Amino acid sequence: MTLDARRRFFAEELEAVCRLRSPLLVEAFATVPREAFLRPGPWTVLADIDYSGGATGGAIGRGAPVRLTPDDDPARVCHNIAVAIDPARQLFNGQPGTLAVLIDALELAPGARVLHVGCGLGYYTAVMARCVGPGGHVVAIEVDGTLAAEARENLAATPWVEVRHGNASEPLRETFDAILINAGVTHPLNSWLDALASGGRMVLPLTATMPALGPTIGKGLVLALTLTGAGEYAARVLSVVAIYSAEGVRDDALNGAVGAALMDGPIKWNAVTRLRRDAHAISDACWLHGPTCCFGRAV
Repeated sequence: MTLDARRRFFAEELEAVCRLRSPLLVEAFATVPREAFLRPGPWTVLADIDYSGGATGGAIGRGAPVRLTPDDDPARVCHNIAVAIDPARQLFNGQPGTLAVLIDALELAPGARVLHVGCGLGYYTAVMARCVGPGGHVVAIEVDGTLAAEARENLAATPWVEVRHGNASEPLRETFDAILINAGVTHPLNSWLDALASGGRMVLPLTATMPALGPTIGKGLVLALTLTGAGEYAARVLSVVAIYSAEGVRDDALNGAVGAALMDGPIKWNAVTRLRRDAHAISDACWLHGPTCCFGRAV
């Protein structure tokens, strides 16, 4: 089987297993060379993989089981596996079955404006850039300076992508139709919410840190937000997740509240239908009430 055929099979397998709705996304996975956004192989990959396509696949964190691919054949990474971009730090390029579901929820269209926070070496940025095409614009932000520089080089042939170094906490200069937060946060920043265009979608992992997994890993929920009107955000839970915590944008005081809300269980999680930004008293409709926003249900 040729490498192009392997990529095509990989994309079609993701389409089937993850029930992807976007033909653009499937085509992007079939054509973007994943190995071009990794350091040279052989590659360290997670050995404990959930092939269901859910966001919990592949244990990460302290002591995660790993293996080394037999060689540097690019076909080795045309699978639903998480690949290390920095094995010493247990830092991985995310599992495609996880990210595919999250990107699919953004409903990317040609010409869309996209913000990707936590781009790593740029693979999933490239996938989203392929979806929106040259008429679109993608801003990728990475907090690690070395990774940001490498991502900028990896994406140099895609002029509609701009890579920035930072933690994405500063006010943004533009609005976006889609925002993917690719690291665990305790809340969406006001600057991200303000940057969402009317009808735009944001996907973010809302997590509490888990000391047993190490200081940089959290567990929680992935939520999809849609700006439906002036200051009105619809919200829904996509899945559970274990993911690296974002640097410099988490609220330590809110971390415990996130953990407590998660302990309420899936009946209350799945009742979340809205995000409020207005000041209001805590009520039974609030699931996670923070200083700048509140996730809860409509009443």
